[in-house]
Amino acid sequence: MVRRTLWAAGLILLVGGCDNSAASVPGNALAVLPRAGSLASLAEPAYTADSVALQESVDLDTSRRTAIVRAASRTAPAVVNISVIRTERVQARSPWENFFMPGGGQRQSAGFGSGVIVRADGIVLTNDHVVRDAVRIKVTLADGRDLDAELLGTDQVTDIAVLRVSGTDLPVAPIGSSDDVLIGEWAVAIGNPFATYFSDAEPTVTAGVISAVGRNIVPSSQDEGFYLGMIQTDASINPGNSGGPLVNALGEVIGINASIFSRSGGSEGLGFAIPINRALRIADDLVEHGEVRRAWTGLDVEPVEADEWGRTRGVRVSRVVPGSPADRAAIAPGDRLLEANGRGLAAPLDFEALLLDLRAGDALSIRIDGQPRPVQVVASGLPSLAATRVTVLDEIDLVSVTAQIRAERGLMSDDGAMVAAISERMSTQLGLQVGDVLVQINRARVRSAEEVAAAFQALRGRGSLRLYFERNGQYVARDFYWR
Repeated sequence: MVRRTLWAAGLILLVGGCDNSAASVPGNALAVLPRAGSLASLAEPAYTADSVALQESVDLDTSRRTAIVRAASRTAPAVVNISVIRTERVQARSPWENFFMPGGGQRQSAGFGSGVIVRADGIVLTNDHVVRDAVRIKVTLADGRDLDAELLGTDQVTDIAVLRVSGTDLPVAPIGSSDDVLIGEWAVAIGNPFATYFSDAEPTVTAGVISAVGRNIVPSSQDEGFYLGMIQTDASINPGNSGGPLVNALGEVIGINASIFSRSGGSEGLGFAIPINRALRIADDLVEHGEVRRAWTGLDVEPVEADEWGRTRGVRVSRVVPGSPADRAAIAPGDRLLEANGRGLAAPLDFEALLLDLRAGDALSIRIDGQPRPVQVVASGLPSLAATRVTVLDEIDLVSVTAQIRAERGLMSDDGAMVAAISERMSTQLGLQVGDVLVQINRARVRSAEEVAAAFQALRGRGSLRLYFERNGQYVARDFYWR
């Protein structure tokens, strides 16, 4: 820009000087006129060393403000540090300790992680494993403010938790979409790794690319559980980054950082984030309804036989619940599903990952043997309606507790029968409500919905019964008079 301007000025002055009139030269421009008779002076415009230095400084400053710098500056103010206090039960390690701590004792421990403010009313997204079992949660903003946080809800299946903080002028992160993430595009992970080792609350930034999408992670014996349909990145994610945002080059949140694959415990370039569209859907359910309302198709799938290279294509329907959306769409056991909503299916986890991203009422288009069949997904009142309901006393629907239901509901009981639906009359009479888990009737343990039904049938008309059930992490007893 400097060169062009000075060169233009030189031409004007040269033309003006043709009439040999000094009055035609404005100001003191004579000082930069080319020397008469010098062809070289016409080829090189005159400029000063100061102007060159200034332009170089501007160019350097511009080159430093890369897309990554701009992306981080847009999102970082909304990234928070999360500190938690947990109460843990301690088991006695010797007869001596057991004498002083019969049944064990309790101790408090501290933990930390990251989060991101996604709504102006103080809604913060983080991971379930960051705040699990916390008795107190503190959020520290990038500007140093400490705010007490309220846990609105959590979902262990997707590893999403929702907090709310109260404050003024809360920064909010720009939200993108995880549906159009491109493999190879820039990815920026923002969070508070090793937060307790640093004295300030300002988040750190690491950069990489999107390595893959739709990744299913099978846990090892040390890991907590499955992660399905994840975004993979080589941006460094370390302990403390959990719950922070994964951001694209526009500074938009496209994921919530959740885990790393590591042999050493540190980052090895295999980081994973929960797609933001899924995280927001879970958050909406937790804020509006207090629980996650999962979509249900009424079909179970199993793997198909692998070829000689160990590869599989498609999944096979193993069970269809009568009267379910899948049943109404004429899907039958043995059908081979090749694709669902445009996504190829290579393993059962691919189908389960797809269900995590559906809302109640969403249309699920399944390709079976090359023919698409639309299946209308319906919502369930329970997290896992694939379990068949058992009706008791004509007014209570029960489902057997499975490992999935136990994880989703955070139950203490390994088995039992969960109340899926109950009439108002029977709820008043028995003292039961939806979500209670029956574990014992009189002196008999009940481990499934069928056992509860059989127990009620056997004890019919025998007077008083005592029901034991789990509610909100506690065991409760109720007496019921059988007429």
